[in-house]
Amino acid sequence: MTKAIHLLLALAGAVFTASSAQAQDAAAGEKKAAMCIGCHGIHGYQSSFPEVHKVPKISGQGAKYIVAALGAYKKGERKHPSMRGIAGSLSEQDMADLGAYYEQHGASMVKAVADVPAVQPPAAVAELLTRGACASCHGANYSKPIDGAYPKLAGQHADYLFAALRSYATEGKPQIGRANPIMSAQVQPFKRAELKAIADYLGSLPGEVRTVPQSKFR
Repeated sequence: MTKAIHLLLALAGAVFTASSAQAQDAAAGEKKAAMCIGCHGIHGYQSSFPEVHKVPKISGQGAKYIVAALGAYKKGERKHPSMRGIAGSLSEQDMADLGAYYEQHGASMVKAVADVPAVQPPAAVAELLTRGACASCHGANYSKPIDGAYPKLAGQHADYLFAALRSYATEGKPQIGRANPIMSAQVQPFKRAELKAIADYLGSLPGEVRTVPQSKFR
């Protein structure tokens, strides 16, 4: 099992590296972010598909991860009608610029995050995190992933994390689910309540991702 996971990580890293090789321009990304602001630039804004949950915080998220996520929506590997429509309109350069912009967006608002979680999980949740090998990709504090193509999880909205985790275990649905061999293999053994416990803990941690209110009229 461990060898298989390492092989998948290596293959995924090669794909993500190729997709994020475009030169980035944060200033250009700021000019292209208008389509993102209406959801990701509003505190507490909620999506109603496929269930009600807060849209993810993307300011402070790694540029390489944003590029990888947008690419997955464009290819249909992540199934979400609105996000696929938006990503489908973006070029590789657009994605690279948006990634660069959001990686540094609101940086002055961030406090230093300790190398280990500020709050240790209850024993039952610690066992789930160990079983899922979450820290092996997302970092010991879940805010410094081992590769920029993986997301920062600490401080992300718990309800979004729960919905995202469940989506990796969803198969055969035309509009719902995420096709990712690593994450699909990791979440399949978990029960719904266990995924929620993981999401609730990760969402409770201090992190680097945030929502920065933005106006379309800039």
